[in-house]
Amino acid sequence: MWSLPFLTVSSLALIQSFVVGLTLPSNEAQIQRMKRSVNAQTQQELARVIGGDATIFGPTDANWGDATVRREGDVAKIVRYANNHNIPFYAVSRGHALTTSVGRFTGIEIDMSNLKDIRINPNNATAQFQGGVYSYEVINTLWDQGFVTGIIGPALGGGHGLQKGRHGMTSDHLVNMNVVLADGSAIRVNEKSHPDLWWAMRGAGHNFGIVTSFESKIWPDNFKSYFVRVYQFGSSSLDALVGEVNKFQGVGTLDPTWLASFGLYTMNTTLSKTEATIIWVFIYDGAQKDAEPVLKPFDQLRPLSVDDFNVPYKSINNLIGGAVDGSLCQPDKTHIIGTANLQTYNVTSMRAIYDLYNQKISQQPELGGTRILVEGYAVRGVRSFKPEDSAFPQRDEYILTYFDVTFNSTDDPRIGFATEWRDQTVALWNAGQPTRKPTTYVNYAAGYESLEARYGFEPWRLDRLRKLKKKYDPKNRFAWYNPIVPPR
Repeated sequence: MWSLPFLTVSSLALIQSFVVGLTLPSNEAQIQRMKRSVNAQTQQELARVIGGDATIFGPTDANWGDATVRREGDVAKIVRYANNHNIPFYAVSRGHALTTSVGRFTGIEIDMSNLKDIRINPNNATAQFQGGVYSYEVINTLWDQGFVTGIIGPALGGGHGLQKGRHGMTSDHLVNMNVVLADGSAIRVNEKSHPDLWWAMRGAGHNFGIVTSFESKIWPDNFKSYFVRVYQFGSSSLDALVGEVNKFQGVGTLDPTWLASFGLYTMNTTLSKTEATIIWVFIYDGAQKDAEPVLKPFDQLRPLSVDDFNVPYKSINNLIGGAVDGSLCQPDKTHIIGTANLQTYNVTSMRAIYDLYNQKISQQPELGGTRILVEGYAVRGVRSFKPEDSAFPQRDEYILTYFDVTFNSTDDPRIGFATEWRDQTVALWNAGQPTRKPTTYVNYAAGYESLEARYGFEPWRLDRLRKLKKKYDPKNRFAWYNPIVPPR
């Protein structure tokens, strides 16, 4: 995700409560003693299960969140332990989940952030990754050796990224996955081994297993330079700007030499204290002199500023606001999010969303950090794959949208205001395409959207996913990240 705004073995955290169905005493002191006792017992038992070099902390420990284990195989051991003790579990790679369904989880959290080995295979066509790698680690490591790949983290939900135009979704790049199933067994999943699960993992994978490592395609990049242009516009340019962007992108026909164009509404008080600034970014795989003629229509729209950059591939994400230390990746925040998928921009809707932004900021000026983002990628590579060949259902969606307001706590009194604003904005996006059913990219979903919007309106898709769920996870252990079957 752009925010100008995304497994060396796991750390493991134990989240309250540990025991399903435990009746806690009413006295607070007794509650705390029982919590410490359960924590201590669970910590000791898990330490024996996964070896002496592990350290495991519960929520009463000062080092809460810092526990680590050292081996990929320990993930299966933890899952088996959790099953034997009837404790829910949930695997985390880098903690980027914003959906409300995750907030209902209590149990053992398997934090995979130390599983971060990256190894290019001798064929120079694929690489091996452990399940906790950061996308920036992947991008930097590969680029330093002359290769690129897609953004790895979101692959189980499809995975949008700058390689879409040429190579498809990130899930389309996958070759093999090592998966821990709900019963704690570890299997290899690919086109020939468990092909039914291979289908499901690529688009709905978080419902079926924990990917501890995987093999993915890579492509030579030869250390070349990419051109990025960043415009800032005021209100008077908006309608013409959106019209020109529609001409630029077409309807799923953008030349993949153009990796993407991204738009953002946000407050920049150095330019205006009352109206949002409109930022639009274009990313080109090639020389600036070849891109500039295509961008001339945008130069003529009276931009407030124009900034040009010629950078290596590994610098693009940081340049456009997707750095690991960026605002979107800050921990312990409450996000009010909403999203819709589009094929093209409706000028009237984009104007109405902009005017609504200004209205809301006039009422709550302290929410000026609110981001309304649109992401338009080249999609030729995405469309080259058959929709029925994976669980990812949205190959005819060409634009992602994203609304995000961030708070420091879950009880901020402005959350209701922000939620209403979110709902109004998403409704305007969908009103701009009245003949199409509303859909939501599952990795951006907030949790209130319909299953059909996330996993596909064709009845056979959810039917197939539910049958596979009964086969591979009959007890619904993977029920926390935008689940097909909600937890009981």
